[in-house]
Amino acid sequence: MGFYRSVVLPRLCHLAMRNRGLLPYRERVVGAAEGRVLEIGVGSGLNLPFYRESVREVLGLEPAPQLIAMARETARGTRTPAAFIGGSAEAIPLDDRSVDTIVTTWTLCTILDASRALGEMRRVLRPAGRLLFVEHGLAPDAGVRRWQDWLTPAWRRISGGCHLNRPIQAMIESSGFRVDRIETGYMPGPKPMSFMYEGSARPD
Repeated sequence: MGFYRSVVLPRLCHLAMRNRGLLPYRERVVGAAEGRVLEIGVGSGLNLPFYRESVREVLGLEPAPQLIAMARETARGTRTPAAFIGGSAEAIPLDDRSVDTIVTTWTLCTILDASRALGEMRRVLRPAGRLLFVEHGLAPDAGVRRWQDWLTPAWRRISGGCHLNRPIQAMIESSGFRVDRIETGYMPGPKPMSFMYEGSARPD
C-alpha cells in the first residue's frame, strides 16, 4: 500500500491530468496569475509552462515527494522561477499575507480538510490578492448529484481521496472569500466527474 500511495498513485494522477481537454482551463486560470504565486497541489508541474511574464515567482506546494521530483524536471524547461515546498495545504508553511496569487486546479476535491486549507490560503494571501481556481464538483442536476453521492465513497479509495460531490463555490465563499468571477458547466466526459467551476475570488 505504501508503494501504491507514494509511487503508483502519483503517476496515475499525473497521466489523468494530462488530458488535453483540460488545457483551455489551465491557459485561462494559470495565465491570469500575477506576482508571487502559490500553487496548491502543484503535482508534476503541468501548470508551470502556462505562467506568464507577470509572475515573479511560483511556489509549488505538494505533499507527494515523487510528484515534486517530477515538477522540478518540468521547471527546468520553463522561464518562471519556481521553488517547491513539501507539505499540506491544511498547514501552509508561509507567512501571513505573503503571496499575491493562489492557484488551485483540480485540487480542492482531494484535500482532506478543504475548509481548513482554504482558511490557510486566505491567511497567506495579501488583502488585494486573488485566488484563481478551476475544480470539478457538485453538479446542479439532481440525477447527476445522486450519482456523485453514490460513487464518491468508492471513487475516493481509487483516486487519492478525490470527492466528486464537493460544492466548490459554497466552500470558497464560506472560508472568507468573495467570488468575483465564476463560470460553471460540464466538460466532455462522464457527468459525475465533469462539472467544472472556474473563477476567481478575493479575501472578503
